[in-house]
Amino acid sequence: MIRYQNVSVSFGKFNVLNHITFEVNKGDFLHIVGPNGSGKTTLVKLLTGLLKPTEGMIDIASVHMGYLPQKLSSKTNFPMTVREVIYSGMKKQRLIPTKEDCDLVKKWLDIMEISHLYQESMTYLSGGQQQRVYLIRALISNPDLLILDEPTSALDPSFREKFYHLLYDLQQEKGTTIIHVTHDLTDAVKDNCLIMYVDQKIKFFGTYHDFHHFEHRGHHHD
Repeated sequence: MIRYQNVSVSFGKFNVLNHITFEVNKGDFLHIVGPNGSGKTTLVKLLTGLLKPTEGMIDIASVHMGYLPQKLSSKTNFPMTVREVIYSGMKKQRLIPTKEDCDLVKKWLDIMEISHLYQESMTYLSGGQQQRVYLIRALISNPDLLILDEPTSALDPSFREKFYHLLYDLQQEKGTTIIHVTHDLTDAVKDNCLIMYVDQKIKFFGTYHDFHHFEHRGHHHD
């Protein structure tokens, strides 16, 4: 579904990504893991078209994409309601939502445990509540490819576990391809992980299990 071929990104003399090559197949769940400044967010911005590579090529299959940017929060005096933000993520934008639209929104509000906030202004929501709304917006169109940049940063620990179960259900039942950016390697225990390093290169690409063997052998990125 996705192929990065020797991709680099630089701004003037500052390198943000250095010669990145990897592939993502349909139905994969890939965790992009690394410290701040390693290039994780840049990597996914290339997928969405928000950035262009300085060198190299990116091939992406024509798919419907859902995207949750990093640190998306609504400042004071943000005029939209929870309802309006969620409906903005639906595949078909209708002036008058159908019963099916309303039922779908209700289902996701229930899943995210924020049904009581349906008519609330985004201005008055906590960071965690806002994040749940934006997660619904990314998920409600049933995307083929779901890109989540630090999606649980404002979620409480008990809901984080529920959220990851939800993602695995989407992958297993609907074949959704998921790319998940995180700084926490333990989020990747079941899946493939792409470990970024502070030099903006790939340190490791493979399964979490294999990464521990890689670390044990004391290998380092060239």
